[in-house]
Amino acid sequence: MQQVTENNSKDKAMPEQASEPNYCIALQPICNANMRHVADELLYRSSATATFARVEDQLMATARVVNAAFFETGLEKLIGNRKLFFNAPREWILKPELLPPNPDQVVVEVLESVTGEPEILAALKKVRRLGYDVALDDFILNDATRPLLDVASIIKVDLFEPVRDEDIQEYCDRGIRLLAEKVEDLDTFKRFKEMGFELFQGYFYARPEVHAETSRKGRGNNRSAQIRILSELQKEEPDYRILEMLIAQDPQLTFMLLKYVNSALFRRANEITTIHQALNTLGLERVRSIVTTVMLANNGPASRLLLPQALTRAQMCEKLAYGMSQLDPRSAFMMGLMSMMDVLMGMEMQPLMEQLPLSSEIKGAILRREGRLGQLLNLVLAFEHARMGSKSPDLVARLNQAWLESQTWSNEVMSQVEY
Repeated sequence: MQQVTENNSKDKAMPEQASEPNYCIALQPICNANMRHVADELLYRSSATATFARVEDQLMATARVVNAAFFETGLEKLIGNRKLFFNAPREWILKPELLPPNPDQVVVEVLESVTGEPEILAALKKVRRLGYDVALDDFILNDATRPLLDVASIIKVDLFEPVRDEDIQEYCDRGIRLLAEKVEDLDTFKRFKEMGFELFQGYFYARPEVHAETSRKGRGNNRSAQIRILSELQKEEPDYRILEMLIAQDPQLTFMLLKYVNSALFRRANEITTIHQALNTLGLERVRSIVTTVMLANNGPASRLLLPQALTRAQMCEKLAYGMSQLDPRSAFMMGLMSMMDVLMGMEMQPLMEQLPLSSEIKGAILRREGRLGQLLNLVLAFEHARMGSKSPDLVARLNQAWLESQTWSNEVMSQVEY
């Protein structure tokens, strides 16, 4: 993908950049016991090959993501009113003045390598007095870590590590909230919810079988109607009369569409009161993205957790396509959104693609990573999984910026389609 890679004169003018580590930033959702998206963890990795960042890299990465998230973008645009878990290195804990602002919205996450020596305890007590919540990451209770319980408001438990029932009981008795990490399936979610865990983090909501399980309880007809709407939207020239009729059959979709078109995102002198008005006001491209978004947002709790990621990916693909030759940004957006349609709809990708009248280029990119769109999707997926070890710092910086702008846009959209 030469248009988005290292062939840049600035790289040659500043060769020292090649030695800098690459950082990929992202947000991982945290949900409550009702599967409502209530917080995010701000993540970064230094490279594709490093299991753990060096200390100096970690400090630099922390500074970069804090600057990007808190000062360049701003929490309101990035995550709205949700909480943000922020990984604080030891050096930042010892100097609370370095911590980001917004203590009522920020959770200071203490890494598992930190123990409860007096210096750390004193600093964390100051952090709590400043108004921050403190979370203990991958916490294992022993003599060295027990003092940290006095300052903890949240404990993150790695479900891949053994944890004793008596430890869980002690945390609960102290009034410490429990967060289950690496929850990989719905059964695990339910089991730990029954044990008293209040917060959950993992990819249990990202598997098609979660949706398929609920669909067998009466959502089959709803999914069929959704596919009909998606099919009509993907036609080169959709029939607005058919589209209006299909949308009208879904009262919830109608309500959310009208709510969106009358929201603060659009400054209208007169209120839009009909589907016909909404479709004509928004225009085809915006209708495609908005109706798809609203429809999927109401497809169940799991879809609502995944949808921001899908929207961010779609918008990021579109932004990057503007800087690449032979790529249509609108096709790039649709490709990015449709690349997560299997988990959003609870269906296998191949039969889903067969039911949607997408272009052969979009289908080839999604199913086989073919062509220029397939290369673009591979690049975005590599960024999402922090596989940037061979990429230039300049490219990674551009990807980070595109992701931040796309995440901001996604948050604005989601704020208008959620109850």
